[in-house]
Formats: sequence, structure tokens, C-alpha cells
Amino acid sequence: MTAKYGAEQIKVLEGLEGVRKRPAMYIGSTGKEGLHHLVYEAVDNSVDEALAGHCTLITVAINKDGSVTIKDNGRGIPVDIHPQFRIPAVQVALTKLHAGGKFDKKSYAISGGLHGVGISVVNALSKKLIIEIKRGAKIYQQEYSRGKARTKLEVIGKCGNGETGTKIIFWPDEKIFSALDFDYKILETRFREIAFLNAGLKISLTDKIKDKNEEFFAAGGLIEFVKWMNKSKEIMHKPIYFKRDVNGTVLEIAIQYNAGYRENIFGFVNTINTVEGGTHIFGFKTALTRVINDYARKKQALKNGNLSGDDVREGITAIVSIKMGDPQFEGQTKTKLGNSEIKGFVDSAVTLALSEFFEENPSIARKIMSKALDSAKARLAAKKAKDLVRRKNAFSLGGLPGKLADCSNKKSENTELYIVEGESAAGSSKQARDKENQAILPLKGKILNVEKSNPVRALSSEEITNMITAIGTGVGEQFNLEKLRYNKIIIMCDADVDGEHIKTLLLTFFFRFMPELIKNGNVFVAMPPLYRIRKKKDYYVYSDKELKKMSEKLATTNVTRFKGLGEMSSVQLWDTTMNPRTRRVKKIFIEDAVEADQTFSMLMGDDVQARKQFILENALNAELDV
Repeated sequence: MTAKYGAEQIKVLEGLEGVRKRPAMYIGSTGKEGLHHLVYEAVDNSVDEALAGHCTLITVAINKDGSVTIKDNGRGIPVDIHPQFRIPAVQVALTKLHAGGKFDKKSYAISGGLHGVGISVVNALSKKLIIEIKRGAKIYQQEYSRGKARTKLEVIGKCGNGETGTKIIFWPDEKIFSALDFDYKILETRFREIAFLNAGLKISLTDKIKDKNEEFFAAGGLIEFVKWMNKSKEIMHKPIYFKRDVNGTVLEIAIQYNAGYRENIFGFVNTINTVEGGTHIFGFKTALTRVINDYARKKQALKNGNLSGDDVREGITAIVSIKMGDPQFEGQTKTKLGNSEIKGFVDSAVTLALSEFFEENPSIARKIMSKALDSAKARLAAKKAKDLVRRKNAFSLGGLPGKLADCSNKKSENTELYIVEGESAAGSSKQARDKENQAILPLKGKILNVEKSNPVRALSSEEITNMITAIGTGVGEQFNLEKLRYNKIIIMCDADVDGEHIKTLLLTFFFRFMPELIKNGNVFVAMPPLYRIRKKKDYYVYSDKELKKMSEKLATTNVTRFKGLGEMSSVQLWDTTMNPRTRRVKKIFIEDAVEADQTFSMLMGDDVQARKQFILENALNAELDV
């Protein structure tokens, strides 16, 4: 029977109901990521006050009752009656989507929150929100719940005549969010970035549950930022810094090369981390390549051809920050800048400023040029090594690695590549797999640690070359997502210490050589069970906590500990780890690219002292595998 479909079936969601109905559209998810996005939205409003020159201090507190307090010394949200809606302006800002002071250029010439949905979304997804405003020598307060005003705006006290600011306390709604615990570390990372990007702004973060407090303040701005990024690396020169202001669009750039091989370029627009880059990053890279090539030709250091973008960016750490009036972002979560005019602006500004710097600082210019020339030599050597491997594989599966057990389906949308540790596990997984959609690529134990190896050595490694060839996208400037041969790349390792190490080595490879795959959501980690409980039938358990719960429920201790994938039969491996209907997999994503870079450098790089300190700080949180 077909349901009736007429005018009465067309529903209109009033007010903020749409936000509560589809929260992920506005904050990305209803898990930990979305929970912290609420804090970012509230803090971004305070940062906008700082960008407008009216705020010098922001304080954020994680409270014991599960709420968060955000307070600033900005102008305070207006409290006078709105001429159209006949309610206080603050109530309009908190209850109407696309309401705010950022649509014209009068109140905010520059801001991060441009869609006017930020604070109203926080309100919609909070079971309770209290706003307090200091303005006109009075203190105003109003309470909300799930997007609706519960009280009228009222005066609750007096303040100094020049004292202004906004304070928001919100309790996230457990009906919306699967996670309700705020992570100090995640907020710490974001606020450190904001302080670096806004020289002179102080941000205080307090965790009243764990009794932790930290203040973020960077008088030196981006110069301090780039130094902090390179703190565990061998640096080659003092930071290069320049700032350009053209018709209200402000470009700030800090550059410092280190002796390593990794490229770390981070873009920000109005303090928003544009993790997917955009026109500002494109303009910077174009100019950097041109300037270094021009300098090398001028010094007659180039014999044939040009240095590639990969060559000139080897070992670079750079922060590119734009503050502008009308940025066009892709979506509310603001991950990519789209303004076409910004590419030319950045390209022109960087070309002029960097060329001048090279002329005035020839010793630094020569160091950077020499590193790029060395990279070019290494690139050519690596190309020869890759060509040699390709020739070796020319007779196996049309150029694919001989060890690859490919799937029959040639459409990438439904296919999966399992990267499997060890020959025995590979044997079981080949028998267990769905041959139409699942391919298996076995590894010989631990792959090379690419964090400590130059690209030539990494790209000459047979195991790494096999992965690159099987995946199909290429790496570096040759990377092409359209050539991806599998929709999911799943790392499958033993559930022991060695397996965790191999998993970390593989994630380091993907982060350093194919970060686009992680950003695109193609990289996963398989979750094989740790235990099997047998009582009439088999139950598979994936954590010690789950084991205790299941053992009590089933009133049994006949438990088998799986030490390796090779111990499982093909049937067990399929049921627990490879069957899309029953398996558990973790999707890998980059929550914060700056923090991710720091973590990989610390865990996998040469700074032994930093690694020891990390182990000491986190030892109590580790689970011992005996």
C-alpha cells in the first residue's frame, strides 16, 4: 500500500528544530568531534571580537558538572530590542539561524563565523545554556534550553561603566551526543593555535575536573608558531617572516626549513585551520617554487630543467595565515578556502617578499637552494629505483606486486585492500576473504620507519613500493586520488605489541606520503578480537573490559586469547574481522594536522628525550599485555 503524499506531508521545521534533527550537518558529527566543535563555535565568536580589536582575553573552563564556560572581555552581544523581531538582539542571535553581526562589514571587517549559525547551533544542541552580558554598566542574563528561551533577558547586577564582555555556560544535550566528556588535550591544541595566530591575545584554559590550567599567549605570533613546530627538529636557519596588508586583506607567513625530509605547510583563514588547503596554499606553493628556481638559475646552480614543488618543499615548515573580509569556505566546517582572487594575491606577495629576503640573506638562500638541489638528485635516484621495481614486476598481474592477491571487481567503490602482517595471517585472510571485493597484500614484518628515512630510501623499499603500486594513486606531486584502486585500505595486524608497532609504522607512512587518503576517509584499521569465549557457542571479545563483562554474564572462565591473526581459522577470521556485516574497523582521520605532525615526529623521529617524556606521562594509561 502506498502512503498518501499530499500537501499535509510537507513538514516545515521551525526555529532550530532542523539543527536538532540533523546536527551533523552543522557540527560534523554527534561524537567527540562534534562535541568539541560546540566549544570552537563559541570561542570563535570571542576571537572575532579580538580580530575586530575589542578583546584581549578569553577564558575557557571545563566544569565538574559537565558544562563548559567561555568568557571574553569583548564588547558584549547587543541587548537592545531588534527592530524586526521585537525581542532582544542577543535572543535573535541565539535562536535564529543565519542571524549575526557578520553579514555586513560594519561590526566585523574580519571574522571566522560567517554563516551566522555558530552560537545558535550551540544553543540548539545544549540541554541548558546561560548567557551573561556586561554592557552599558549593567549585567544581563538569560537562560535557554534546546534552542528556546526559558527566561526573559533580565538585569541581574551592575558593572563598571567601561566593563564589557560575554559569558556563556552550556551543557551539551545527552539526547544528541554519544560522547559528553570534553578532552583538555583537544582544546589545548586548538587554543595554542589561536594564540599563535593572534599575537597579543591571551587564552586561559582550565579543567576543573582534572585540576589543570594553562595560558596561551604569543607576543611573537607566527614566528613563535613555526619555532614551536620545529622544536624537536634540527633547524637550518632563523624563521623567515613577512606580513602584507592590501585593502584590508592581511597575509602573514612564517617559514623555517629543518634538516628532515617532510613537508609541513599549514593554512589558516581568519584563525580557522583549513586542513584541506585552498587557494591561499596553492598561491604560496606556486610562488615558493618559482622564487627558488629563479634564485638557482641566477646562481647558475641549475643545469637542466627545473626544481619540482616536492624538491623545494622538502624539510619546510610554513604557516600561511590570511585574515580577510569575505572568505568562501566549502561548508560550515570550513576546511578549504575557495576565493579565486586569493591565489594571485598570495602568489604575488610571496614572490616579492621572498625574493627580497633571499637577496638580503644570501647565506639562508643558499642553504634552502642546496637542500632543494639535493632533493632533486634524490628524486631522480628514487625514480630509477621505482622504475627498477616496476620492471621486476612487469610480468606479475599487469605490473601489480606479485604478492598481491587482487579482487575480481575492478570498480573501486566497493573494493577493499587488506594490508596484512605476516605470511601465515595472509594465508588465512586469502582463504577467508570475499574474492570479488577484497584484495590481500602481505607484508614481511615491520616496514621501514619513513619518519627517520629519506625519501630515496623509503621509495626504494620493496614493501613500500608494493603498497604504492597496489594502491595506485602515486605519491607527492604525482598523487592522483582518481587512480585509487580500492575504496577502503584496511591495516590488519596482530593484537599484540609488535602488531601495534607495525600499525604505527604503516600510519606514519600514510600520514607522510599519502595524507590525502586519510583526509578522504579511505584508511581504516581492522579490529581483530582479543579473546574467544566458548559456552555452547563462540563469543568473540574485543577488549579486557568487555571480557570481564561477558565472563560475568556467561558465568564462565573457558577463554582463549588470540595472540595473532595466524592462529585463527579462515572461518573465524572472516566472522570476526573481515565480514563487513559483523566486523569492527576504525576509520582513521586527522583531527588536527598540526598536532598530528608533532605526535608523529615525537613518536617516530630522532628526539629520544621527547619520546621518553611522553612515555613517562602516559605510562599509567597504558594496558599491559602479558
